[in-house]
Amino acid sequence: MSGLVLGLLCLPGRDPTLPLPSYATAGAAGLDISANLAPDERAAGLTLAPGRRALVPTGLALEIPEGYEAQMRPRSGLALRHGLALVNSPGTIDCDYRGELGVIVINLGSEPVVIAHGARIAQMVLAPVTRVTPRLVGSLSETERGAGGFGSTGTGAG
Repeated sequence: MSGLVLGLLCLPGRDPTLPLPSYATAGAAGLDISANLAPDERAAGLTLAPGRRALVPTGLALEIPEGYEAQMRPRSGLALRHGLALVNSPGTIDCDYRGELGVIVINLGSEPVVIAHGARIAQMVLAPVTRVTPRLVGSLSETERGAGGFGSTGTGAG
């Protein structure tokens, strides 16, 4: 277990009965993140029509340790069963951001999907950030692949 601490701030209007982000199992890499819908949407949930996207609020702000980022990732069960994905996956939350954590969800399925208040909509993974110094160079080192682009290493079939 790491000694890292992720600061969580419950924002005004957050449903106090919702669980804080947590790991579902001892081996889970990501913290489950729950939808915190507006009070007038909580009973009915948020309906996403096919092809539509929405910014789903969590009611939380984060204090991510310096030198880390939080990555928002889709939940595989929602993707398989309902076609729900995250538009910018993985989405990056920088360590200096202090606004509300929101999750951009899209319905890639063929049927409307209701996101219930309190539903686990994403998982969040903390990852170290490596900062680099960009530098213009006159040439790049040679490799076997060279400038070969998409599909240049084969189709993946036998």
